[in-house]
Amino acid sequence: MAWFGSVSGAQVDEFAKSLVRELAQHYPPPDEVSAKKASQKKILSVMEGLFTQARDFRKQHKLGVYKKARLANTFRWELKEKGYDAKFVELATEGLLTGMTRKD
Repeated sequence: MAWFGSVSGAQVDEFAKSLVRELAQHYPPPDEVSAKKASQKKILSVMEGLFTQARDFRKQHKLGVYKKARLANTFRWELKEKGYDAKFVELATEGLLTGMTRKD
């Protein structure tokens, strides 16, 4: 069942939301940041960690095409809901998909 995978949609959604919660802990949306901004190096490090978690989740649950898309869409909408700007949301989502599907 390569198209759908072995995990429920609710589990995929919860995993995507947990990734956004973790990101928000290390790099809050810009309106929540006081005077200091996170460095690009720190953001990249946090994002790489999230991408690794997503790749591990994909391997563990054998995500199919639809579940990968669902994970990316939930991730995207959660970032928007948290208040991240559109450019960051698109780059982060693209990075998630690329990182998740990368071969080891």
